[in-house]
Amino acid sequence: MNKILIIDDEISVCKLLSGYLQKKGFETETTISGRQGLKKLQKEHFDVVLCDYRLGDYDGSTIYPEIRKVNPDAVVIFITGYVNLQVAIGLVKKGVYQYLEKPLRPDDLLDTIKMALSSKAKGKHYPEEHNEVSPEQELVMGRDESTKKLMKSLFLVGPTNYSVVIEGETGTGKESIARLLHQCSKRCNGPFIPIDCGSLSKEIGASELFGHEKGAFTGAFSDKTGAFELAEGGTIFLDEIANLSLDIQVMLLRALQERKVRKLGSVKLKEVDVRIIVASNENLLGKVKEGLFREDLYYRINEFNLKVPPLRERPRDLALLVNHYIEKTGKELDKSFCGLDEEVEVLFNNYSWPGNIRELKNTLRRACLLTEDGASIHRAALPASLLARDNEILADKIPQIGPLVDEELPVLDLKSQAHLAEARHIRKVLLEVGFNKTKAAELLNIDRKTLYQKLKRFEVKA
Repeated sequence: MNKILIIDDEISVCKLLSGYLQKKGFETETTISGRQGLKKLQKEHFDVVLCDYRLGDYDGSTIYPEIRKVNPDAVVIFITGYVNLQVAIGLVKKGVYQYLEKPLRPDDLLDTIKMALSSKAKGKHYPEEHNEVSPEQELVMGRDESTKKLMKSLFLVGPTNYSVVIEGETGTGKESIARLLHQCSKRCNGPFIPIDCGSLSKEIGASELFGHEKGAFTGAFSDKTGAFELAEGGTIFLDEIANLSLDIQVMLLRALQERKVRKLGSVKLKEVDVRIIVASNENLLGKVKEGLFREDLYYRINEFNLKVPPLRERPRDLALLVNHYIEKTGKELDKSFCGLDEEVEVLFNNYSWPGNIRELKNTLRRACLLTEDGASIHRAALPASLLARDNEILADKIPQIGPLVDEELPVLDLKSQAHLAEARHIRKVLLEVGFNKTKAAELLNIDRKTLYQKLKRFEVKA
């Protein structure tokens, strides 16, 4: 029977976890402090240590090295109500098996423990030399609930060998998600090979993926090693997989089923050990129904699905991302900035960001370049395309509050009549200034933020 040590400074959590795990066939012991937990580890062997990241006398970064000293074979799983991606990845690189967010889902916890106890997972530690996580990858983590849900799923599937399908709009950071999956896996020391399937024609697709031998086709002047062989022991990431031709899809399916590849022009099959992660900005199941993507391939690669939310559905993450890219670009340019001015902040919060994080990043890099050292980013530093889009959005709203001829007016109370008159006047001024909100606010003698608030209110009432 496997033994689990539970360390949590809340007695209720210890009792709850202990009772649940005992019912599932584990032997458990509990303690409410890191010091007591380390004493227990010195006296007896535990297969798994389930430890709260924030204890009264230790935190995860200080207690983990001590656990490793007294029981180097134990699988360590941290639990916390305050997920920080940078901390989590740092711990995983040092050998922590998993980092779970409270409130714990019993099934997820049980699955994680079972995987940890498998012969492949047990005793496996990650080297500290592993490549650092890029800032862009750190910012996959955010405050929004949709982001937290994504990260929960990522940390659950990361340590496995499951094939993963990542779906999300262009610019949402699908490759960053794929790299995080690789870094959280047992393959983190192996290569990560990204392939842009959108750039692979039918003629060169097979060669790029599987390689070719000299003379296999016209222009094959030397041997070429394919992406699958290059990714041996690691992860291959197929971005925009929906763009692969049906012929290449057949070859890919065969390679995944047999775990063997054959170079073009060769009769030899070579075994490959790779994990496959794919991404698409289109709905793959929809492509299957349209006959543009093989159904058998879809179900072969879709062992787990991650949906990356667009930026417009992550309102609580916007300020986090803005501050990060301003700070990062400021260091690059050797300048400092006072953030966004009020007008730009309102515009950003009302903009839909069709290009998602990539558009936000490029917008801020350009704005920082055009903003003086020590100043706030202002409207004049924003690209014309964003301002034009902002005006289009506003133009779509304005007709809804447009003037009605007198005979069409319903019977309204005095307050509603005043709102309607105000809406008409705002529309008139905006039309006169070509939807320039700054000029309109000046003529109306209100600030731009108030103007946006009024437009939003009138739109709701329309």
